[in-house]
Amino acid sequence: MIKSPYQKYQQAQAQTASKPKLLIMLYDGAIRFVKAGVEGINERNYEKANNNLCKAQAIVHELISSLNFDFAIANELIVIYEYMLHCLIEANVKKNVDLAEEVLTHLSDLRETWLEASRLPEAANGV
Repeated sequence: MIKSPYQKYQQAQAQTASKPKLLIMLYDGAIRFVKAGVEGINERNYEKANNNLCKAQAIVHELISSLNFDFAIANELIVIYEYMLHCLIEANVKKNVDLAEEVLTHLSDLRETWLEASRLPEAANGV
């Protein structure tokens, strides 16, 4: 149950966002959780690290499930997403900051790419 006004706002944002905006929101969440996971590892707070890296994994799973294989790029993205999942699992099991930061780099790059793509006129028209 949603209690706080902030949670209500976030839910409303997600329910009314366009597809490109939802994708950017997923990337933002994954980036936030990986950063928190890295913090947890650095602080030796392994519960924090585990919880946040697992949340990042869940978002990457959601990104995989949202792929549309009618487009060739989906076949390339699934390879990247599966690699990121592998790295997140390894980072979590081995408490390896380098692997988590590599995923962070990939997520940030992909987020920026999708952000630029969402600004194209075709994206605005829902194509």
